[in-house]
Amino acid sequence: MSCRIIILGIILNFSVTMSIQGQLFSYNKQNPVELGKVSWLRNYDDALKASAERNQPILILFQEVPGCGNCTTFGNDIMSHPLIVEVIESCFIPLCIYNNQGGHDKKIIEKYKEPAWNNPVIRIVDKNGMDIVERQPDFRFKSKTIFSIKEALMASGQEIPKYIEILLLETNVLDNKKAEEFYLGMYCFWKGEKEIGVINGVIGTEAGYMFGKEVVKIVYDTDRTNMDDIITKAKKAGCADAIYAPIQKKDTKNHILPVGTYRKDPEDKYYLTTSKYKVIPMTLLQKTIVNRAISIGEDPSVYLSPRQLSVLRDKKSTKNQTGNNIVDVWYK
Repeated sequence: MSCRIIILGIILNFSVTMSIQGQLFSYNKQNPVELGKVSWLRNYDDALKASAERNQPILILFQEVPGCGNCTTFGNDIMSHPLIVEVIESCFIPLCIYNNQGGHDKKIIEKYKEPAWNNPVIRIVDKNGMDIVERQPDFRFKSKTIFSIKEALMASGQEIPKYIEILLLETNVLDNKKAEEFYLGMYCFWKGEKEIGVINGVIGTEAGYMFGKEVVKIVYDTDRTNMDDIITKAKKAGCADAIYAPIQKKDTKNHILPVGTYRKDPEDKYYLTTSKYKVIPMTLLQKTIVNRAISIGEDPSVYLSPRQLSVLRDKKSTKNQTGNNIVDVWYK
C-alpha cells in the first residue's frame, strides 16, 4: 500500500482537522504539549482494529504526560515537524500510551515491559502487537525517529516516500553536526545553484554576494563528500572562479580566500521562486533539490509530500515561502 495517500483523521478517535487555510494547516490544539501535532489514538484495542482494517502498522509513543523537559521537547520538536507528523498519520496507526497513568495505559505499559515515568519511547508493531523494528528510546534526534519510521515502512512492505528519504539525509547531517559550509564565486549564482545542488553530499545552496561578487553558499555533509570533490565538479560546470572559506579549513588542496561579509540575494533559488512551487514550505534539502529539478525540466513533485503538494490547490496560497523554514510557517 502506498502511503502517499493522505489519511485525514477518518478513524475512531481522530479529532484533528487538516483543512488548508492560506498556506498553513490546522491541528488538534487539545493535544498536550508532550504529544506534539500528531493526532493519536489512546486505546490499544482500537489501534489493533484499525491496523487490521487499514493494513498499516501501529506507531506507539510511550510518553509521560504531563512530562519532564525531555518529554515536552520531544513533543515540540520531533512530534511537531510537519513531515514527521504527515508520515505518522498517513502510513501508521498513531497510538499514545501514557507511561505515568493507571488503568488501560498501565496494562499496556506492563504488556510491553516499558518503564513507568520514563522519557519518550517509540515502538512500531504489527496488527498483532508484535514489534516489527527495534524499540527506539532515543528521544533527542529527529533522524533516529525517521530512521525507525523508514525501517518500519520497509518491514511492512509500504512505499518509502521520497520526502522521508530526503528528510532523513538532512536531519542525520544536522543531528550529528556533520554539516560544514563554504562559498564559491562565479559569474552567475543561479547557474551555480543549479549545478552544485545536484552534487552528492550537498544538502543546501544559497545565492548571495561577497566582496561585491556573486557567490553560492554551500552546506555539505562531511560524511558523504568534501570541499575538493565539490570544487572539482563545480569547476567542470564553470562555477568555481573563487573559493571562500574559513582559513583554518584543512580538507582542501585548493587555494582558498578568507570569508568576507555575505549578503543573501532576494531571488535565492531563482528557478523555485519563479515557479508555482514557491508557495510550498520546504526543508533546506527539498528546496535545493526542487530548484534543481525545475531548472532542468524534471517533475519536482516527486520530492514533496502529499500535504505539501495540496498547498498548490489552495487559491489563497500566494505567498513565496522559499525563504522560510517549514517548521515556522506550517501550522496556524
